Amino acid sequence: MLQLQDIRDAAVRLQGQVLDTPCVESKTLSQIVGAQIFLKFENLQFTASFKERGACNKLAQLTPEERARGVVAMSAGNHAQGVAYHAQRLGIRAVIVMPRFTPGVKVERTRGFGAEVVLHGDSLEEASAHAHALADAQGLVFVHPYDDEAVAAGQGTLGLEMLAAVPDLDTLVIAVGGGGLMAGVATAARALRPDITLIGVQTTRFPAMVNAVKGTQYPQGTSTIAEGIAVGTPGTMTQEVIKRLVDDLVLVDEGDIEQAVLMLLEIEKTLVEGAGAAGLAALLRYPERFAGKKVGLVLCGGNIDPLLLASIIERGMARSGRLARIKVSARDTPGALARITATVADAGANIEEVHHQRAFTLLAAQNVEIELVLQTRGHAHVAQVLEQLRSAGLEAVML
Repeated sequence: MLQLQDIRDAAVRLQGQVLDTPCVESKTLSQIVGAQIFLKFENLQFTASFKERGACNKLAQLTPEERARGVVAMSAGNHAQGVAYHAQRLGIRAVIVMPRFTPGVKVERTRGFGAEVVLHGDSLEEASAHAHALADAQGLVFVHPYDDEAVAAGQGTLGLEMLAAVPDLDTLVIAVGGGGLMAGVATAARALRPDITLIGVQTTRFPAMVNAVKGTQYPQGTSTIAEGIAVGTPGTMTQEVIKRLVDDLVLVDEGDIEQAVLMLLEIEKTLVEGAGAAGLAALLRYPERFAGKKVGLVLCGGNIDPLLLASIIERGMARSGRLARIKVSARDTPGALARITATVADAGANIEEVHHQRAFTLLAAQNVEIELVLQTRGHAHVAQVLEQLRSAGLEAVML
């Protein structure tokens, strides 16, 4: 059974091998949420994820014979990079099996650390089966991403660091996929602070641990922007620890995670992936549960696909009204478009896109519809732009 001493021993092994990342208060997020929020910046690790901790602790305990054989791991990305990087440091051969849906940025970085990458399967389960087959065929040591006490003990070291930095935390909110991080942190935190509240977070699309622990029957989805916690089958060991030590598990949806990623980027100027934003997403979704509390969040990873990040930024700007799509109807005469753009400019908005529609419209033949995508200051500013267009004798509506 995983014990506090296992985590303390792991902390000694990891000294100088991984960063003791900052754990600091976010005053702005605290004001927004109504709780005192402390962020543990695990996205600042060399591979931009906490997964290094468990991988390094596991590899450091291999026998000389096991090191000579090499290791194999299955991962959607962050565990892969952690194993690959520390295997390279320690001179150990590493084979990494990754599902085909893994973001390209994670695949390339894993290869960059010298690992042999095998893309196989459309789920973590299929990738795991293939990794076990390779382990049997080539005599490799399988390094599980979460259901391994050495791995979970390594992850738990960040719990020691958080409570050393902020000893009077009331609550820890931790993203849960297979449960390795939560199992390690819960073991450390519950031993050091028996009264602390431990909350795990899963996505509504991948509620496997919630179903296993609470006996619910929530359906499983096929994809999520938090692919780091997109686990269909929770760990056996981790499930036992979570059942025993964790106070509650909550679910967040894709919109909550998108909002959290964008808030961390804008407010904290820090880049996190979907799984890394799950803790903040829970505070945004359930603010009443954390009101007035001193809450520790782990920004557990920062490996996000640039195209996904661009989409999240644009969608977030649209939700907040800073990107708006409007339709203006006018007589199709020379100067009509110039009058519209001048009115928009006078209202202080910037035009990002213009689409001039003549054929696909129900307006009279001498009229034209113009769709504009505008950069604005927010919803109130959009209303002001529409009002100025109407005052200029134009029909203008929000799309």
